[in-house]
Amino acid sequence: MNNNVEDNICKICNSPTQNVFTTQILNKYQVAYYQCTSCSFLQTEKPYWLEEAYSNSMNLTDTGIMHRNLISSKVCTSLLFLIFGTQGKYLDYAGGYGVFTRIMRDYGFNFFWFDPYTLNVMARGFEHDKKNKYTAVTTFESFEHFENPITELEKILQYSNNIIFSTELVPNKLPKPGEWWYYGLEHGQHIALHNKKSLQVLAKKFDLNFYSLGNLHLFTQKKINPIFQILFKFKYAKHILFGLSYFLRPFLKSRTFSDMISLRN
Repeated sequence: MNNNVEDNICKICNSPTQNVFTTQILNKYQVAYYQCTSCSFLQTEKPYWLEEAYSNSMNLTDTGIMHRNLISSKVCTSLLFLIFGTQGKYLDYAGGYGVFTRIMRDYGFNFFWFDPYTLNVMARGFEHDKKNKYTAVTTFESFEHFENPITELEKILQYSNNIIFSTELVPNKLPKPGEWWYYGLEHGQHIALHNKKSLQVLAKKFDLNFYSLGNLHLFTQKKINPIFQILFKFKYAKHILFGLSYFLRPFLKSRTFSDMISLRN
């Protein structure tokens, strides 16, 4: 697949876009934002400022990093347990410092870490091995960073056709630049902003099913059980999955001690 990276062409569906606003990024650059007239995907002009934006791979204002990992680990425990099982290998793609990978291994899932831009601090010894085949991939707060979404999704699909990911969705009424924190104007890293329609189109391009739980989403080859599909439409589905994880944890065997033994040998 080829991605057209011209400002006036949508990077998801190649439809025309329109300039919806121009605003300041990194307190210095005037940047135009374009929204697709078909799938409503919102993208910046060609992001020439990224080298400066990524002078640190983890941006200073991401104060929710630990809270997000703790919440996501519990919700994903239920999703993985109920949909993909406990015996497979899993990969956290763009895994940052390795916090999520370590937590999921502590819970009992055979998780591995991959991130070419960030130092693995918490999950050392469990880096991605090219020999591995993964049941599913998790990737949190990465889709909004992709300059070329289709190319990046192709990379992830090399590891698994089942992807659990998080990204905030653009509200139906497009917020002005100062009205929505997720634009990330102060750090300049959020250059690709999705809504349900753009994610549906993206999934369809790769013949994947798409399910959404607020800011948590699933691309998968699997047809989810109709009961789970009903759950996914429920407003408080994430809360239910979060709570359910406490009942499922006793059925999992933590890898904390066995990991220590394997790393000592």
